[in-house]
Amino acid sequence: MSDNFILQARGLTRIYEQGGEALSILHNVDVEIKSGEIVDLVGPSGSGKSTFLQAVGLLDKPTRGEIIIGGQKIEAMNDLERTLMRRQYIGFVYQFHYLLPEFSALENVVIPQMIAGVKRKLAEEKAKALLASLKMDHRFDHRPARLSGGEQQRVAMARALANDPKLLLADEPTGNLDPETSEIVFELLIDLVRNAGIGAVIATHNMQIAERMDRILELKSGKILSY
Repeated sequence: MSDNFILQARGLTRIYEQGGEALSILHNVDVEIKSGEIVDLVGPSGSGKSTFLQAVGLLDKPTRGEIIIGGQKIEAMNDLERTLMRRQYIGFVYQFHYLLPEFSALENVVIPQMIAGVKRKLAEEKAKALLASLKMDHRFDHRPARLSGGEQQRVAMARALANDPKLLLADEPTGNLDPETSEIVFELLIDLVRNAGIGAVIATHNMQIAERMDRILELKSGKILSY
C-alpha cells in the first residue's frame, strides 16, 4: 500500500435527484488517510460530512470518483465483496448507538465477532478486554436500557473495534451527550484508536477535541477547504 494509506478518495462526487433536480452534496473531494492517523472532519450541518462517511464506509456508492481502502480499489467490487470489505476493514460509530436492546453490553460486542467467524470464547475475551479499556468492566451484564447515554456509546465503540478494523469512521459519536460526558467518551475513544494504531476519521463539532487530533479536514458545501 503506497505511503501506508488506509483510505484514499479521489474526485469523490455524490449527486442526488430530488424533485427532478440534481442536488450535489460532494464535489470532487480528494482525501488520504494514513494508518495510525486520527483526522477530524468538521463542517456545518448539510456540508456533506455524513455523505462522505457513508461513501468511504461503503454504505453508499458515489456518483463519481475513486475509493481505495487498504490498497484495494472499490469501484469494481460487487455487493458481496463490498460487504466483506466493510467487515474486514471498517468500524463504524454513529451518533446513535444502535445497540441490540435484548442483549447485554458484552453480547453486543461478542455478536459481531461471531458473525465474522470468531469462536464464542475468544469473542468474549476480546469483548471483555475492549469494554474494560473503556471503563465498562462493571457493566458487562447490563442491557442498553440500564446504561447511561455515555455508557451505551462506549459499548458502541467497543463493538466498532471488535473485529480489529483498519479504518474507524465516527459520525458525531458524542452528539447526544452532555459536554462533560462527551469529553470523557471522546478521550477514551481517541486513546483506544491510538493504541490500536488504526486510521480514523471522526466528525465532530467540538473544536477543542478536534485540535487534539492529528489533522483537521474542513468540509463546506461539499468541498474540502483545508487539508
